[in-house]
Amino acid sequence: MLRIHQAILGGGRPNATTLATELEVSVKTIARDIEFMRDRMNLPIAYDTRQFGYFYTEPVSSFPSLQITEGELFALLVAEKALQQYRGTNFEKPLVSAFKKMAGALPDTVSLNLADWDRTISFRISAEPVLNLEIFDALARAAAQKRQLRLLYRKPGRTQTEERIVDPYHLANINGEWFLFAFDHLRQDIRTFVPARIKEIAQTGKTFLRPQKFSLEKRLRDSFGVHSGHGEFQVVIRFTEEVADYVREKRWHPSQQLRELPKGGVELRLKLSSLAEIKRWVLGWAGEAQVVRPRELAAAVEAAARHILQRSRAGS
Repeated sequence: MLRIHQAILGGGRPNATTLATELEVSVKTIARDIEFMRDRMNLPIAYDTRQFGYFYTEPVSSFPSLQITEGELFALLVAEKALQQYRGTNFEKPLVSAFKKMAGALPDTVSLNLADWDRTISFRISAEPVLNLEIFDALARAAAQKRQLRLLYRKPGRTQTEERIVDPYHLANINGEWFLFAFDHLRQDIRTFVPARIKEIAQTGKTFLRPQKFSLEKRLRDSFGVHSGHGEFQVVIRFTEEVADYVREKRWHPSQQLRELPKGGVELRLKLSSLAEIKRWVLGWAGEAQVVRPRELAAAVEAAARHILQRSRAGS
């Protein structure tokens, strides 16, 4: 019905036969939909017997099919606020266009004080990822069109780049940072790439089929961020009373279990496939977190803490 509305709004006097052909439905379906639009949606549709087509007898500003409550509109505007983090990326233009279209389809009876909401809700990002928009756009298009890519990629901590042939499966924003999950033909496995470390990008001219079994959700199920491993670690971390509330107030991982400790502390239990990211996370609590299990994680945190202390002493 929205497509019928758009065709009539265009002023070309479409009829049931042309609409049925364009929309690949029967003429009876078109006739039934037009009757519904006229009688139930109160759209001013009439049939022009001279030009053999439908037209609107008075101006129609929007299609009245989108019914939305105040609560739903509030949630939509909160989401629009959250999308501020994509300003300046190649997502900005289509996102703004989508919101304008939704706003144009809203019924005229919805009335809200948007100025009050604008003053009471906002989102901030402490560390905004640096993106080369041309590379980012090429990655997004290649992933959508299933086109193989040749990358010049720099690993963290290295100055030299190396060539990688990849099948880009998925671009994901995880905790405010962008990652490309792609099949790496050199490693013959799925690898994670950071778009900011890609120095050059080009299509190979080949296409690929994304495996049906690929699922980002399954791949990251037991990770603590983006790095998934093949291990199985039962992680137990105890937090002091000073930071316990911060731990209780977030869901850090799908597997998490919390246990209250004497004197106000809290114990966090996780099931992870890799310890690389959880080690950095524990160090970020500045001594207010103690690793109980596994031993290798406790040893890695202790070694990193000693290294920090040695560097601090050397610097002073």
